[in-house]
Amino acid sequence: MYMNVLILGSGGREHALAWKIVQSPLCEHLFIAPGNPGTAALGTNLPVSLSDFSAIRKACVDHRIGLVLVGPEDPLVNGLTDYLETVDELKDLIVIGPSKEGAQLEGSKAYAKSFMIRHGIPTARYREFQADTFEEGLDYLRQHTLPIVLKADGLAAGKGVVIAQDVESAQQTFREMIQEAKFGAAGAKVVVEQFLQGIEVSVFVLTDGSDYLILPEAKDYKRIGEGDTGLNTGGMGAVSPVPFMTPDLRRTIEEKIVRPTIEGIAQENIRYRGFVFIGLMIDGDRPYVIEYNCRMGDPETEVVMPRLRSDLLALLLATGKGELKNMQADADTRAAATVVAVSGGYPEAYQKGFSITGVDQVDPSCVLFQMGTTLQDGQLQTQGGRVLTVTAYGDSIAQAVARAQTEQAKVRYEQKYLRRDIGHEFP
Repeated sequence: MYMNVLILGSGGREHALAWKIVQSPLCEHLFIAPGNPGTAALGTNLPVSLSDFSAIRKACVDHRIGLVLVGPEDPLVNGLTDYLETVDELKDLIVIGPSKEGAQLEGSKAYAKSFMIRHGIPTARYREFQADTFEEGLDYLRQHTLPIVLKADGLAAGKGVVIAQDVESAQQTFREMIQEAKFGAAGAKVVVEQFLQGIEVSVFVLTDGSDYLILPEAKDYKRIGEGDTGLNTGGMGAVSPVPFMTPDLRRTIEEKIVRPTIEGIAQENIRYRGFVFIGLMIDGDRPYVIEYNCRMGDPETEVVMPRLRSDLLALLLATGKGELKNMQADADTRAAATVVAVSGGYPEAYQKGFSITGVDQVDPSCVLFQMGTTLQDGQLQTQGGRVLTVTAYGDSIAQAVARAQTEQAKVRYEQKYLRRDIGHEFP
């Protein structure tokens, strides 16, 4: 069964998904909307906005698309899957991405916490507040143990989570979110959480709504500065596998978190065909859910896909047909590491339009994924805060990181910055 595939998105995650899907003999032609210069080398980029659902529908019809893979969260939270499933001309289309309700696991922190409580999934204690309970929220913060975690309920581009070390800053953040609309509508409701201490890890699950497969796990590095210091970013690098993920811990995560999550989705009749990204905090041998995402992460996808040996498109087709129980996800035994290069000044103000050279010099045994790039008169240039990432394999994480850094050094542009301590805790 050959088919045309459409990937929606334009970042490193979508480049990595495209890189993996074109390796499948089931893929007749790959389209990416809107894509980037890196994805253009793997398929056909389409100038389609992810917020223009009618344009996405037209692209699916015009290009005889058999499967759509939705990369980022916004279209899913806004109901793209539901929309495409109502189009008569696309009745055979497989959409990989949950329904609007399923996407609320990411789109609303309060919805996700309530779901976890209903299904006995371990997570931090929490309360939620909004404008009409503002004063009650201030009192709650005054009595809360420190530090305090405050989360804007809705999507805030990864910036809506604040860890306050004292009551004054917690109340100020609370005020900024609810009364001053610092994060717009996303902060109209605020979830206040218990602070969890431990080590973070990302677990990725592919589900057809009743059965599931667990993909290789990863650990990403969000802070801009070495030693995990400074402002949060979209991700400065990632490694896979995670050495502290013992067989016992993996079994506990599946029994206490993954299985109850998928069973909860099925019990509540939530239409969900796609990825569940589970952000975990590991406290000793006890895993707690920090958050759900309704899609793959970035830059974690850039280490998970290179380690996935199975045919991704075959897995996605089985997901769409409800046949995932017949599949398995095999992983490369080697470690993989990705090191992200960003624009100077990121995640705050940065300049764009610098020429990028050396991309063709990267060793072909490694993979360069483009994130924020553009082509101007045939010259590759910087366009975003996170510009590109290089993924390398190794017999250990340290070896994979060293190789990724060596290959990153071959790529040059003005004001380039990267962290040199990705995977630092895994010597």
